[in-house]
Amino acid sequence: MFGNLNMGDMGKMLEEMQKKASQIQQESESKIFTAKSGGDMIKISMNGKGEVIDLDIDDSLLEDKESLQILLMSCMTDLFKMLEDDKKSLASNLMGGLNPFGSK
Repeated sequence: MFGNLNMGDMGKMLEEMQKKASQIQQESESKIFTAKSGGDMIKISMNGKGEVIDLDIDDSLLEDKESLQILLMSCMTDLFKMLEDDKKSLASNLMGGLNPFGSK
């Protein structure tokens, strides 16, 4: 089954995959994801590392704690989904289009 397998070639392939994975990770970390909720009353931006880098809250929400909480949760949920989808896409690209996460 593995009779024609050259360990030197396999090592080179693994090394190239590691380089590609590192490059993809760096590209991912430099991306900016932005989500909005409440008709743009809340806007949050996050980098590919999952760090919040910008937050904008409409002044009218400062008097309505419950609405503010709901809109913040909605916006953050959208951001984390964007981040997760991006990671899945990058992993799929790294694996040559194979999807280890199943369909969709």
